[in-house]
Amino acid sequence: MHLETKCLHAGYTPKNGEPRVVPIVQSTTYVFDSTEHIAELFDMPTEFMYSRFANPTVDAVEKKITALEGGAAALCTSSGQAATMLSVLNLCHAGDHLVCSSTVYGGTFNLFAVRLREMGIGCTFVNQDDDEETLQKAFRPNTKALYGEILANPALAVLDIEKFARLAHRNGVPLIVDNTFATPVLCRPFEYGADIIVHSTSKYMDGHALQVGGVIVDSGGFDWSGGKFPQLTEPDESYHGVVYTRDFGRIAYIIKARMQLMRDFGCYPAANSAFLLNLGLETLPLRMERYCQNAQKVAEYLAVSGKVEQVSYPELAADKYHPLARKYLPQGTSGVIGAVIKGGSQKAMQFLNGLRLASKEVHVADIRTCVLHPASATHRQLTDEQLTAAGVNPGLIRFSVGLEHVEDILEDVEGSLRKL
Repeated sequence: MHLETKCLHAGYTPKNGEPRVVPIVQSTTYVFDSTEHIAELFDMPTEFMYSRFANPTVDAVEKKITALEGGAAALCTSSGQAATMLSVLNLCHAGDHLVCSSTVYGGTFNLFAVRLREMGIGCTFVNQDDDEETLQKAFRPNTKALYGEILANPALAVLDIEKFARLAHRNGVPLIVDNTFATPVLCRPFEYGADIIVHSTSKYMDGHALQVGGVIVDSGGFDWSGGKFPQLTEPDESYHGVVYTRDFGRIAYIIKARMQLMRDFGCYPAANSAFLLNLGLETLPLRMERYCQNAQKVAEYLAVSGKVEQVSYPELAADKYHPLARKYLPQGTSGVIGAVIKGGSQKAMQFLNGLRLASKEVHVADIRTCVLHPASATHRQLTDEQLTAAGVNPGLIRFSVGLEHVEDILEDVEGSLRKL
C-alpha cells in the first residue's frame, strides 16, 4: 500500500461484523479462563493482560505507525519526552554515555544534559555539521547511542542521516533520530540508515492539539550481538531469564522496552488518547502537503522583510540546509519556520504580541498557526553558550504555520511587522 492508504488502513482490519473505525477498548484489564494462563503471560507477555503494558486500541496505532515508518515494531508512550527517555534508557545504564546533536529540542537537551547525568549517564553534545573525523572524537568505549533530530526544533537544521548512521555503526551503536517535524510523510529515516525513530505524536501526527503522546519505532535491523548490549543478548533475571534477541529476534529492542521499562515506569498512553491520535494519522498526508505549501509562502515573505534578520526554512534555496533537504525531505520541510527578528529578544516578543490570528502557545505543529519565543520558553533553561550551540538566537521566533488560508496568515504577519 502507498503511505496515504496505510494512514487509513494499516494496523487494524475489522472482521465480519466488527467496527469499521478502530474501537476504544476502555479497560485496564483482561479476563482469562485459568490462573495458569495468566502465569504464562508473566513469563512471555504475548497477549493483552494489563493496560500499563499494552491495550488493543493503542496496539492498533502502534502497528499503523510501524507500517508508516517501515519498521519492525513500535511502542507508544504518554508523551514525546517519555519516548525519548525510554529510547535511551533501553540501552544506557549508569556509567554509559551517548553522543547527541547540540541543536535538539530544549527539553531533550535538558533531559540528556541534566537528568541523565544525575542517573550516571554521560552525554557529549556535538555540532552535527562537523565532518566525520571531528565527530568521531566524541565517541568513547562506553558510548551506547548516537542521537539527532531530522529537523531540529527550533533551529530547523537538517540532519545528515547517512553521515550519522555511518558514525554510529562504525562505533557499534544504533542511531536514534527524532522524526517529529518531518513525520514519515516527509522523511523515512530507516531508508537512510537510522535504527530507532522517536516521535512526539502530540505534534503533526495528532495535528489537533488534543492529546500528548509519543512513540518509539524500531527498524529491526540493528545487530545487538556486538558485545555492547548484554542487556539484550544475555538472560534478564528480572523477567525469568528471557533473552530478548534469542526469544524475540528483530523486535527484541521494543519488547525489552515494553517488558522492562514500561512495566516499571508505567508511561503508557490511554486508549482514548490513541483513538484521537489515530484520527490525526488518517489525514496526515493531506495536512503535511498543505502545511508545506503555506509555510513556503510565509517563509518567502519573511525572507524579504526588512525587519527580519534571518529566516531558517530548508525549503528556501538560500537556506544552508537546502541541499540536505532536497536529499532527505524532497516533499517539503514541514510547516515550522525559524525567523530572527531584528532588535533581539524585545522586538521578537513585540512581534509575537502583535499577532492576532496566530496563537501564542507552548505548542507546535498544530492545525492552527501558533508561535513561540524559544529563548524565553522552551530553551529558557539553557545558558547563553548553550543557546548559541542549539542555534537559538535571542531574536528567534518559532513560527508554526497552520492550515488557515495563507493570505490570512500573511496579513497577520504583515500587520504585526508593521508595528515594529
